[in-house]
Amino acid sequence: MLLAGDVAPHTGGLLALIPGTGGLLTVAALGIVLLLVLIIKIRLQPFVALLAVSIAVGLGAGLSVTELFGTVQKSDAVSMIESGMGGILGHVAIIIGLGTMLGAILEVSGGAEALSARLLGLFGERRGPLAMGLTGLIFGIPVFFDVGIFVLAPIVYAAAKRSGKSILLYCMPMLAGLSMTHAFLPPHPGPVAAAGLLDVELGWIILMGVVCGIPAVLAAWAYAAWIGNRLFVAVPQDMLEAAEEAKRAVAAEKRTSGTRGTGTGTGTEGTGTGGTGGTGSAAAGEAAAAEQPVALGTVLAIIGTPLVLILAATFSSLALDPSTLRSVIEFVGHPFVALTVALLMAYYLLGLRRGWSRRSLESVSTASLKPVGNILLVVGAGGVFGAVLQGSGVAQALADVFGDAGLPVIVLAYLISLVLRVAQGSATVAIVTTAGIVAPLLAQSDPSQAHLALVIMAISAGSIFASHVNDGGFWMVSKYFGISERDTLASWTVLESVLSVAGFAVAALVSIVV
Repeated sequence: MLLAGDVAPHTGGLLALIPGTGGLLTVAALGIVLLLVLIIKIRLQPFVALLAVSIAVGLGAGLSVTELFGTVQKSDAVSMIESGMGGILGHVAIIIGLGTMLGAILEVSGGAEALSARLLGLFGERRGPLAMGLTGLIFGIPVFFDVGIFVLAPIVYAAAKRSGKSILLYCMPMLAGLSMTHAFLPPHPGPVAAAGLLDVELGWIILMGVVCGIPAVLAAWAYAAWIGNRLFVAVPQDMLEAAEEAKRAVAAEKRTSGTRGTGTGTGTEGTGTGGTGGTGSAAAGEAAAAEQPVALGTVLAIIGTPLVLILAATFSSLALDPSTLRSVIEFVGHPFVALTVALLMAYYLLGLRRGWSRRSLESVSTASLKPVGNILLVVGAGGVFGAVLQGSGVAQALADVFGDAGLPVIVLAYLISLVLRVAQGSATVAIVTTAGIVAPLLAQSDPSQAHLALVIMAISAGSIFASHVNDGGFWMVSKYFGISERDTLASWTVLESVLSVAGFAVAALVSIVV
């Protein structure tokens, strides 16, 4: 947590004109306005915008160049920018990286299709929307929101086409599940970043994410059923044809791989046994193995393992006295270890055992990390912003003002995150900015880990409110499912607002007794 400490008084910058708390509050207000202008009007990349605003706020609050950047020569001076960036990424980068690779293996192996097919079979045609909702909820735990849409959209098209009903009945429950896990549960960037900024154990984030997220997604499903029965949107024919064409291309590729298996060429790596110099028949075996559907139990085991291990480690300190057993549980339940275990399980159960080569595993893992750079830079810049707010005294001034307002911190956290989200569209920016602002308020009351986790749930809930035209997710939903802008506002935007308000309401109620 960013602890509230004694900050040396600064008199430079804007404080030379407006000294004291008034000057610090003015710096904070101008900094947030500048951030919104840079992102919304100038369309500056959020990482660059956050970094620029952090420097501007620091200089405006009277910080010296040495305090902000350190010195060229070796000295005891600590750079706020370096410590802020490194402090958060040292924890977050590993978790997001491992989680991203895990999601990619589940995606490419066909785990999503196996999950949805089994659930559709269990619930039947009439309860297809519920099956799609559960698919989004479960598959959304290890994969990013946009990846979930990309993978599950063809399944939604097929289900809606088969039933002849509005595609909203099937895509909205699925989107609610994906959005809930993306907002409330690790290893997604938002809750992980907030946990790092406020120093909260991920076990508490998982627990409170489930407590707040499940009622929220149920409320969103109820709205999805209501709007889906009142607003008919046909399956987009072009997207349906594209999905079918992609399936044909994949099938043709597999057939081609199979025919190549008649030769005795020297492959690069063996597939099932880990040897080198695999033959053409090994390539045929890999293609055949890829045809085998993934077992539902395998998917659930891989997704559930890290969650169970992290929860066990978090609560072992409450249930067990110091012992070797407790040390082992805490070791395997550390997020770094738990996610590594799950990733290795996925490598074997979904990859090597089903005929993947080691080169294929490496290629999928490496490719999955390419989109992560932007996320990590934004999260790191949020850590810089929080460090500058704290070191300059701006955060403490905000804490004093918000404390005098009389509103509970959890309510303030939700409202600040909500305003930032609606104003600039990025959930990650809303989360990291809000966490930096509310950290000193939390430090004053020395809250429990459970209460801190609930505040993070409130921040996360605010960060998904009212997705509209300044949010990339809005356009992704609109274009992928062929929904007009007006209908997207009536369905997706309201769905996100229901999810947000319901999640916050549960967090606020639980915080009364925690």
